[in-house]
Amino acid sequence: MTAISLTAAKIAAQLDTITRPYIAAEAITAGQAVYAVTTGTVGVADANASGKQQFFGIALNAASTGEAVQVAHKGVVDGFAPAGNAGTLLYLSDTVGGLDTGVGTMTVAVGKVIVLSDGTKTIYFDTQWIAAWA
Repeated sequence: MTAISLTAAKIAAQLDTITRPYIAAEAITAGQAVYAVTTGTVGVADANASGKQQFFGIALNAASTGEAVQVAHKGVVDGFAPAGNAGTLLYLSDTVGGLDTGVGTMTVAVGKVIVLSDGTKTIYFDTQWIAAWA
């Protein structure tokens, strides 16, 4: 298992990435994995915290509780330094908001490593809209 590092200031969705705005249910940092709260807001996901063991997307900006946060649901998001080769699957981590090459307490797949034409590794994310994690 290798934790995926990121540079919050460099987190950015590529033009064709599907994004939507939400309201933060708690403080969120750019690059953290988020989950959908039943109130329609988003919070920081965690593979070992009951109720937070789901993947709704990646926060593209930092937000305090009650502030707007843009979430990437499907597509490429830059600013990460993923471990592994092209095709390596990535999972929600037991570290709050984190991603890893190994599964957390609950297996929640979030995306995979891809390599761009210039050789840069980045991540393709895909929200599993109809998945039921329990």
